[in-house]
Amino acid sequence: MKMEALINDFAVRSFRDVADGDYIAARMACRVGLVIQFLWSSQQAMEKYLKCVLLLNRVPAKDVGHDLGKALSRINASGKLTIELTPPTGEFIQKLDQCGACRYLEVSHFALGSDLVVLDRAAWELRRYCILGDVGQRARLQEGIVPPKVRISGGYLEKIIDDENNLAREALLWQNGFFGKRPRKKVRLNGWLQFHNAPLSLNPEMLDEVLKYVHLPKELIEGYRTHAKHKA
Repeated sequence: MKMEALINDFAVRSFRDVADGDYIAARMACRVGLVIQFLWSSQQAMEKYLKCVLLLNRVPAKDVGHDLGKALSRINASGKLTIELTPPTGEFIQKLDQCGACRYLEVSHFALGSDLVVLDRAAWELRRYCILGDVGQRARLQEGIVPPKVRISGGYLEKIIDDENNLAREALLWQNGFFGKRPRKKVRLNGWLQFHNAPLSLNPEMLDEVLKYVHLPKELIEGYRTHAKHKA
């Protein structure tokens, strides 16, 4: 039993707690319109929440890597639990799989200031599975209803919320309709809109020269080779 408790502690501290920090970092980046940093930190948060769920439920996932869709499929195919997500969260996870893990503008990016709500919803939906038992899993979102508060005993976000002197508290609670002590019926967001075109998407003919100096994932290389042929 001691080893079981140690593994659970590893799942919570190495994945869920770190994911909570990534989530706050993603909120901060979104608030000020840092698109690449917002998407990267969002991807990191979702990845670690999912890996926490996998480990708490003892679902082997050594080959999951950064693939959020693969992590979700592994959980749902395990027979131990099923993660239920709203369509906006599912779409956000797909978006993060497409571009969130690309930290160097290898692919083009697009984001809105209103994506902050999408991030908050996704964090709320995944994080409620990052505990033993089904208390959080029974919580459900309803259209037009303030999201129920799911407090995790000893959770890192909860500690920040409860500590009015915590430096991360304002960044977490700013216009957050999903986490906090009081219910919010409305949030006001920054109305920014940004597109970032990746250099390789604009000039795929430089791919081979770039590959002399930097590493790119195989699937991106194949995609840009196809793009270059179509552009030629």
